Amino acid sequence: MDYCLLLPFTLGISLLWPCFMATEISQTEEVKHPVDSHLRVKRGWMWNQFFVPEEMNKTNYHIGQLRSDLDNGNNSFQYKLLGAGAGSIFVIDERTGDIFAVQKLDREERSLYTLRAQVIDSTTGRAVEPESEFVIRVSDINDNEPKFLDEPYEAIVPEMSPEGTLVIQVTANDADDPSSGNNARLLYSLLQGQPYFSIEPTTGIIRTSSKMDRELQDEYWVIIQAKDMLGQPGGLSGTTSVLIKLSDVNDNKPIFKESFYRLTVSEAAPTGTSIGKIMAYDNDIGENAEMDYSIEDDSQTFDILTNNETQEGIVILKKKVDFEHQNDYRIRANVKNRHVDKQLLKYHEEASSTLIKVQVEDEDEPPVFLLPYYLFEVFEGGPHGSFVGTVSATDPDQRNSPIRYSITRSKMFSIDDNGTIITTNALDREINAWYNLSITATEKYNVQQISAVPVYVQVLNINDHAPEFSEYYDTYVCENADPGQVIQTISAVDRDESIEDHHFYFNLSVEDTKNSSFIIMDNQDNTAVILTNRTGFSLQEEPVFYISVLIADNGSPSLTSTNTLTIHVCDCDDYGSTQTCRNKDRMLSMGFRTEVVLAILISIMLIFGFIFLILGLKQRRKQTLFPAKSEDFRENIFRYDDEGGGEEDTEAFDVVELRSSALMRERKVQKTATAEIRRLYRQSLQVGPDSAIFRKFILEKLEEANTDPCAPPFDSLQTYAFEGTGSLAGSLSSLGSAASDQEEYYDYLNELGPRFKRLACMFGSATQSYN
Repeated sequence: MDYCLLLPFTLGISLLWPCFMATEISQTEEVKHPVDSHLRVKRGWMWNQFFVPEEMNKTNYHIGQLRSDLDNGNNSFQYKLLGAGAGSIFVIDERTGDIFAVQKLDREERSLYTLRAQVIDSTTGRAVEPESEFVIRVSDINDNEPKFLDEPYEAIVPEMSPEGTLVIQVTANDADDPSSGNNARLLYSLLQGQPYFSIEPTTGIIRTSSKMDRELQDEYWVIIQAKDMLGQPGGLSGTTSVLIKLSDVNDNKPIFKESFYRLTVSEAAPTGTSIGKIMAYDNDIGENAEMDYSIEDDSQTFDILTNNETQEGIVILKKKVDFEHQNDYRIRANVKNRHVDKQLLKYHEEASSTLIKVQVEDEDEPPVFLLPYYLFEVFEGGPHGSFVGTVSATDPDQRNSPIRYSITRSKMFSIDDNGTIITTNALDREINAWYNLSITATEKYNVQQISAVPVYVQVLNINDHAPEFSEYYDTYVCENADPGQVIQTISAVDRDESIEDHHFYFNLSVEDTKNSSFIIMDNQDNTAVILTNRTGFSLQEEPVFYISVLIADNGSPSLTSTNTLTIHVCDCDDYGSTQTCRNKDRMLSMGFRTEVVLAILISIMLIFGFIFLILGLKQRRKQTLFPAKSEDFRENIFRYDDEGGGEEDTEAFDVVELRSSALMRERKVQKTATAEIRRLYRQSLQVGPDSAIFRKFILEKLEEANTDPCAPPFDSLQTYAFEGTGSLAGSLSSLGSAASDQEEYYDYLNELGPRFKRLACMFGSATQSYN
């Protein structure tokens, strides 16, 4: 059985290709076909592959026809198409076997479709033959323009690069089939960028074609075109832009914009002071624009530092200037780049320079001492007013002001207006061997101008101190000591300073030499030993010996001192050791110290106990001054420590505070101070506790006042706010007496006891006199 495949002719006339034989062959057998040699063997059947052009705009494009050799044209066979794209992209006429493409095909999306064909007998519904595969390939057309892959492009190339320097390579891609003619073969060309750049047509490599100066133009836009079909007419093209930046090289030297600078500096300016700035300009950027400033001839007075941020030259004062010595300076400054490559040295052969004139400004300067410090020597023990030395300072200004000298905080020296230093007290080297003085010099014409100089005074030694024992010696001798036994080694010290090494001589006094039980031996090394001169010492008869040791020094003149050495007789142990006696003395000393400490502690405790006792008695007296009563009289007693002004004083105390808050009536608007006091006074007579109870309270208080030795003084006045209704005494307060409507009588004060006698005399007599 054979299938025949009908393929369309280019003019639309269907041409029936020779039928493929449907005979079974071996799957490994190769079969040649006059149209297409790519034959496939599947299940013993041989099918052809055929091509369909992409991007066909015609709908239901006829691809070909499938037909079985068994089909006799009676329409009993039904053709079916299976596989990827069957029914959606490709359809088949079930009766005739014609295959159509119903969609536009794009080779770049899919270039190969594998389909299966099947013939079914419509009368029986069975397959006439088994399924067989065939291939439809989509043939390429030039329908895709080249596209650049890595846009946007940006490249950097050093300025002044030689011709042919590689800049960057651009690459475009064409989605068409590279094996189908020239559809995907590209050529590159330069649309914009001449004459500075060129491009290789086949590789897309961009190179420089001339030298470029960044200072004139620092970046370039280059437009590149890629065209397929090897650039032939009708080919498709794509473009891209490349930004090419020129990196800087140090091909420019710094140049001063100004050829002359004028600066000023005060003569009072300290070293390191910035006196001005200079500026050079460099057309380069970054590291290539970094520069260093310098001064020609290595000036000792000025220097120039570079500000690394602003690239300015800062002129500083290297050495103090003096207007009186030189009032202007002329210096020349140079500038050069800090980083220069060897191949670019030709651009930096001659450094740029500028002239700087520095004008010194005159200032009123403080006095200047002739020396930075003074060192004087004076012997100790000199009389008051001894000469020490002379300092001298001058005014450096032209007016030459006189100078006044003074010493800062010194009680041992003084100075006059001539700068002469003398002593005001006797000097002792052993107390203070050096004096550090500060001498100030002040201009008389301008006391604000002051300067100071250190003065060091060394006190020279004279032999004014005799040698003495270097320590206190606790010497013991055994009762049974033998003659010539060493009992003590002594040494001496001398507070004087000796030019040579100290040397001391030891001897006993004349009396001790004749009668002493001890002798001394000088060791000639500033030490001596004490030896016994006899035997038979007795602790009972003579427990202690005192010998006088003479010590002389080698000073000029030599001084001798007499030192007493105390020797205790000791009842030594069997070994002849005096340690037992030494321990006893140490224990006695320690016991004495302990007793002293205990006595001090006991005294402190007694003092604190006495203080606490006094404080307790005072506190107790305060508590019993006004003992509390068990009766609750509902009264508030307020204490005022300030003294009143007498009857005339009606505003010193607020009577309202003396009244109980529970019995106080509602206040009315105060009209005058006198009327308010009068109203409160009347209320105090009308409102209060029961008169009998309150009378009892008053009598008890009077009795306590009469019998209490700690009661207040006679001149004190105890005031009670409420006397009770019908009180015989009435009000004791004098606050409302001046404003009362009737005259007050004070004869009742005589009945209140001796405490009120003075008040009775004062107010009673005054009332009688008035009447």
